[in-house]
Amino acid sequence: MMKSFDSTRLGGIILALALALGLAACSAVKLGYANLPNLAYWWLDGYIDFSDEQAPAVRDEIGRLYAWHRQQELPKVLDLLARMEQTAATDLTPQQACTVFAEVRARLDAVVEEGVPRIATVASTLTGRELRYLQRKFRRNNERYHEEWVEVPPAKVHEKRFERMLERLETFYGSLDATQRDVLRQRIAQSAFDPARSHIEWQRRQQDLLQVLRRVAHRGTPEAEARTLVGGWFARVARAPDAGYRAYQEALLQEGCATFAAVHATTTPAQREQAARRLREYQRGLRDLVPQP
Repeated sequence: MMKSFDSTRLGGIILALALALGLAACSAVKLGYANLPNLAYWWLDGYIDFSDEQAPAVRDEIGRLYAWHRQQELPKVLDLLARMEQTAATDLTPQQACTVFAEVRARLDAVVEEGVPRIATVASTLTGRELRYLQRKFRRNNERYHEEWVEVPPAKVHEKRFERMLERLETFYGSLDATQRDVLRQRIAQSAFDPARSHIEWQRRQQDLLQVLRRVAHRGTPEAEARTLVGGWFARVARAPDAGYRAYQEALLQEGCATFAAVHATTTPAQREQAARRLREYQRGLRDLVPQP
């Protein structure tokens, strides 16, 4: 799931759940979320290379978005984690797995909606120097992705996807046995995932973003128009202009839900309890960071 955002994670980087799912301990979740403003700035600066004059304003906008997230979104993330904990011990259908994904996506969408005006404000300060830096960053990322995913045989793509998914699943369930791993391998081998096709869409998004940023950065662009331009880009990320790609994206989503449900169906009571325990750890790590009335 996270891979599909690629260069589009301007909003998602603030999402606490995404952070939680990538960390392994209660203390790490708490520390990571508490440091999200610095992490977000570091990530964005790696793409933009803000000037000394731009940096304070960028940090300020990130700080405001983070404060909003702690107040408005973190309680909703905790509620989602609690509901996931309650269902960890039960069987799970692909439809139920997709429902969880839809809830995560809703939290991402809320961050994007809140973040669009702030992104537009930052974008209005960009100059040709920053935009050229971003373009070079995209080019390097594209070259690396093409080398690592497109130019390799399908068997190697399957193995890399297997290793990544296995690592994520074992974060929750602990070590998977040979039978469980076989289920995962078979699902990946049958997947419709096409690295070249995905890469074409990501490059379209990159060029689209560069065009949007150039227009927003043009001095004299009204604030309302800048917000509309930035919001339009996010809308085209959520719903690709090409109908064929939208169908491909939906097929991958349904595959992912079915794969997770299939692996979950093979887990033992001990593995499911470990998953529930991990989700409780995430909640403990984040609950103290919700602002008190």
